[in-house]
Amino acid sequence: MKLKSERRYINTPGTSMEIIILHPLNHKGKLPGILWIHGGGYVTGFAEMVYASCGRMLAKKYGAVVISPQYRLSGKAPYPAALEDCFSALQYMDQHKEELGIDRIIVGGESAGGGLAVATCLYARDNSDIEIAMQIPLYPMIDCQDTESSANNHRPIWNTRRNHMGWKKYLGKLYDNDNISPYASPARETDYRNLPPCYTFVCEGEPFYRETLRYVENLQKAGIMASVDVYKGNIHSFDLLTPWTSQARTARRILCDKYREIIYSDQQEEPND
Repeated sequence: MKLKSERRYINTPGTSMEIIILHPLNHKGKLPGILWIHGGGYVTGFAEMVYASCGRMLAKKYGAVVISPQYRLSGKAPYPAALEDCFSALQYMDQHKEELGIDRIIVGGESAGGGLAVATCLYARDNSDIEIAMQIPLYPMIDCQDTESSANNHRPIWNTRRNHMGWKKYLGKLYDNDNISPYASPARETDYRNLPPCYTFVCEGEPFYRETLRYVENLQKAGIMASVDVYKGNIHSFDLLTPWTSQARTARRILCDKYREIIYSDQQEEPND
């Protein structure tokens, strides 16, 4: 399915933010809407990363309207700025369903974008009546404290040193605070009820391996449909950085299957290319 790209500005608390919108061409009827949040350790990254993302892949394969927000990075404004921006994008999608042609909302992203996806789902559950049909937080950055996999990790792309730097920048004065909100570091959450169904994947040797598994386990204990696939290797963001490999292709194929299983579980007819 071919997509067209559009840029808009939307209001967020105290400022405005650019978003990229990907629309399927020549499609009639309602489609899912995907809020896809880019990664970058909360310190870097840009909305255009959506063009290489699993969000775009799902839109092309099944048909969806994708919004990628250029949220404020921590060098410009620490927490809660990025979460405020992502929640504003979620509200925009919900308030413009008719114009955008969407009938349900999915929230996903990679790495820090996966962390913001989880935080956005938590915040929406607690502070709005917006319904989210599915969350896709790929190898999410959600625990500001060291885990068994993020401590003493010297792997490529992302490691302990960079993880500490990213969290210090993002949390600012809150870093090392014992009372950090789960909206800032979602691994601090204790109540996982009423969150959307979840699918994710992660590499076994990367820093976010353990926190990803724990998040899925906590969702399952709360009765939420949630699953994770674990791949061999230690390359963080392997699906983005090595998309030509058989492992990356397998990860994306299985993600498509899980997306289809959850989003079209009501037997609604899938859009055709």
